[in-house]
Amino acid sequence: MVDAARARKLADRIQQIVAEMLERRIKDPRLGFVTVTDTRVTADLRDATVFYTVFGSDAERADSAAALESAKGIIRSEVGRQTGVRFAPTLTFKHDPLPDSARHLDDLINAARARDAEVAKQAQTASYAGEADPYRKPDDEDFDTEAETGAEAGSQSLSGRDDQA
Repeated sequence: MVDAARARKLADRIQQIVAEMLERRIKDPRLGFVTVTDTRVTADLRDATVFYTVFGSDAERADSAAALESAKGIIRSEVGRQTGVRFAPTLTFKHDPLPDSARHLDDLINAARARDAEVAKQAQTASYAGEADPYRKPDDEDFDTEAETGAEAGSQSLSGRDDQA
């Protein structure tokens, strides 16, 4: 087992080598516009997973996957030569779903913004179903009469005590 820093450095170097190989040396016509997004290496440096995206349709993605699988041996030998490790790691190519997920989230956010704008537009011309302030407030007249009756009740009880004393 090696430390994580060495594995990360090797993964970064493998990512650079693979991207350069796809750009300059691999001339497969099935290979579309491929971008290497990430590379992960196991702790024993024996296996490397290369994540990639393809700009285009699902058919172009499938063709690019087939081209990467056929060029795997050439790319692995070049990785072993340029990195200088004792054993060249086995390469596995996986399509990276992250850009597709991000695009889907962007679409959802844009749809929510459009709905919010529509609600705000409707709210500008809307009016209240009842009064603007739906809470009940005591009327000034009712409040004054309750205060007077309370004061009268207090004075009667005081006068009642005086009678008893």
